Formats: sequence, C-alpha cells, structure tokens
Amino acid sequence: MSYQKRTTLALAAAVAGSVVLLAAPAAHADVVDVNYQCKTPIGNKGAVSPIDIKAVKSGSAYKLTMSFQKGVSSSPVELGKGAMKPSAVIKLGGADSGTVPVSGPPNPAAIPANTPIKISDLTGAYTPAKTGKVTFTASVLTIKALGTTTTCTPSNNPKPSLELDVKGAGGGDSSGDTSQNASGGSPGELPKTGPLDSALALGTLGGTVLLTGAAGALWLTRRGQRPTG
Repeated sequence: MSYQKRTTLALAAAVAGSVVLLAAPAAHADVVDVNYQCKTPIGNKGAVSPIDIKAVKSGSAYKLTMSFQKGVSSSPVELGKGAMKPSAVIKLGGADSGTVPVSGPPNPAAIPANTPIKISDLTGAYTPAKTGKVTFTASVLTIKALGTTTTCTPSNNPKPSLELDVKGAGGGDSSGDTSQNASGGSPGELPKTGPLDSALALGTLGGTVLLTGAAGALWLTRRGQRPTG
C-alpha cells in the first residue's frame, strides 16, 4: 500500500473517531414529581403529577415538550370537548435564567365532573442566551376553562426535569468569555462540554500531529527527489 493511501486511511480513522465523540449525549432528563397546589374558582385543590421535559434541537433553538403523567385539579361540572386550554412556564437555571412559556391544545374529549384534569403535552421554543449547562424545571401551570382561570403552583421545590449543554447565540459562555467554544459541534448537533471537551481536544491534537508528520514525510520525499548537481 502506498504512503499516500496509508495517510488517507489514518486521517479517515481520526475523523471517524471524532464523529463518534461528537455523537455522545449532552442531555440528562428525569421524570420529576411536582406537587401542584391549585387556586380554583371554588377553592384550593392539590395533586401530584410526574413531569417529563424533553428538548429537540431545531436550528439555533430547542423545541421543548412538557408532559404530565397524571391529571391535576378538577372541575365540579363537566368540561366539554375544547372547553379547557392549558399553558405553563418552565423555569431556567444554571448557565441561563428566566422562563420559557409552553402551551397545548384544548382538551380533545369531554372531561367528566370531579375527575382529575388530564393536561395535554405543552410545547414551546427555547433559544439559548448563554453557553453552558442549563436546567429546565416545571413551574406555574394555568388552566382556563368556561371563562375561569385556575393557577397551579409547585409547592415542593421540584428538581429540574432536564439538563442540557447549550451554546448561546453569541458564542460566549455564561461569563462572557468566548474563548471556550471550540468544542461546540457541527450545526444541528448538541454542543458538548465537560470531560468530552478534553477528549475532543486530544483528538484534534492527534490529527494535528498526524498532519504534521505527513507534511514532514512529504517534504523529505520531495527533498530526496530533487535533481543533484
């Protein structure tokens, strides 16, 4: 096998290794029990629902989906199809702060009186403002039905349902330093932080050494082929 072919194969192997590293997950999710205390037009009610928050990368933003595994609150009268409209906010923490509004469609079927209200999946969009680990925690839920508004607030200080490694639109980290962003993957992939950065840095260093070695060998070869005299 020629030297050029061996060098090409070595470079391809190095690139393949980097692709495997870039494909590593950069998110952590948990289903978290949230104790909602609801203020309704007919008094206070409470219910615990496991909450799941997922994120899907879409361009420079993420589509968030907040799912309720159990119903919360209830109505003393039947809620007809389409009578109830839910919305909520997701609280940000870690490298970013603030809230993300999420909402869902009206109830697809009638909800009998005095039964837990099943909340449909709520969705919204999050665009990172900072770079780093960002947490997503269930916050206030609002239910509008029959001209009334019910507000449900978590009372148990729930832990985050999701943690993401994100890259801010400006490219800077949470302290404003833009010098630490060389490891943010290619477009459409979740940026990587933490120990993975070290592995990527080593992979890049290895590729640099390999290219330097190839260039040196090529220079020596050409030097040996120069006409004498």
